[in-house]
Amino acid sequence: MARALLPDLAPWKASADFRRLWTSGLISNFGSFLTFVAVPVQLKDLTGSTAAVGAIGAVELLPLIVCGLYGGALADALDKRKLIVWTEAGQGLLSAVLLVNALLPHPALWPLYAIAALSSALGSIQRPALDSLWPRIVAHADLPAAASLNSLRWTVGGVAGPALAGVVVAYAGLGWAYAADALTFAVSLAYIVRIAPSPAAHEASKPSLTAVLEGARYAWSRKELLGTYVVDLAAMSLAMPLAVLPFLADELHADWALGLMYASVPAGSLLVSLTSGWASRVHRHGLMVVLAATGWGLAVAAAGLCGNVWLVLLFLTVGGGFDMVSGIFRAAMWNQTIPDELRGRLAGIELLSYSVGPQLGQVRAGGLAAWAGLRTSVVAGGLACAGAVGLLTLCLPGLMTYDARTNEHAVRMRERHTAVHA
Repeated sequence: MARALLPDLAPWKASADFRRLWTSGLISNFGSFLTFVAVPVQLKDLTGSTAAVGAIGAVELLPLIVCGLYGGALADALDKRKLIVWTEAGQGLLSAVLLVNALLPHPALWPLYAIAALSSALGSIQRPALDSLWPRIVAHADLPAAASLNSLRWTVGGVAGPALAGVVVAYAGLGWAYAADALTFAVSLAYIVRIAPSPAAHEASKPSLTAVLEGARYAWSRKELLGTYVVDLAAMSLAMPLAVLPFLADELHADWALGLMYASVPAGSLLVSLTSGWASRVHRHGLMVVLAATGWGLAVAAAGLCGNVWLVLLFLTVGGGFDMVSGIFRAAMWNQTIPDELRGRLAGIELLSYSVGPQLGQVRAGGLAAWAGLRTSVVAGGLACAGAVGLLTLCLPGLMTYDARTNEHAVRMRERHTAVHA
């Protein structure tokens, strides 16, 4: 029974490139989460404003949308490995600039927003290339297991990074957090450059607005895919509380717990990832996405109602677990049903669904907290999330009825993958 809950390691055992990408992502994610905590703390110290902290999501939003969509077209038309290498190097340079600014006698405010925008642009170009590469290096039947292992990689950094960042920022200073982030990007590059080239598919379109629109039309035609996008967008934009966590820690007189608050959502995700062996045996992926997104919203609302810091941490952890369940089954649906020649462009759209939401969520949480109060921002967002997911489910019934065993797109991709690797 215990073995059945453990993560399925088949992709790790079968693919050297999967192991290299997984390790690279683990290392760079660890450093990125250090910066993820350090930037809002620095903004809070410089401005003391919830709206100013929430605005970091606003400056990241436009680059994320534009570069995410165009990055998807680039991922289909160019060598995916080259895109990943160059964007990883650029992210490392941006971390170095944050370090220089933090070491100034009077750090400037504008570089935090400028670098956040540039980092969002580079990450949005890189992510479609990464997401569209997994189906090329992992067997079709192993893609749900790969999604679970990738989630595990992200959550290990998400737990350790923020927890360590809270200590590093408090006792060593912001500069050390930024320096560690820059170093992790350098180590990550050493793994990525060893990955085999991954040139464009013969059927791929050249990067253009027409190519982007072609991907959008395909996504619109797949109502079950559309459901995964809008449900996650609603969950993250309405219930993401991260922008107000520094202020929540202050209200609870628990500054020592800020790092734990940031780490609690990834900690819940990590618990699910470590026991995700069951995920490969579930076929109603859409149903799991809906249930998990609803659970996320209710858990966040419960955290907003609590006056005890340990209960806040508990409900944020539960919410992180629900978020990971949603992520595993969304990734399985995407990877098992989308044709290779469209994979990059659809990955760009997917990026918007799971990245635009958190950015909007930061703006919403910070703005509503400034207008209506901290607790109102968190509780109302969580309840609105649960309500929105229910309404969207009624509008897109195909999401609830999706079954990986019988869905025509999943069957077609399974047959194509079998023919290619026969």
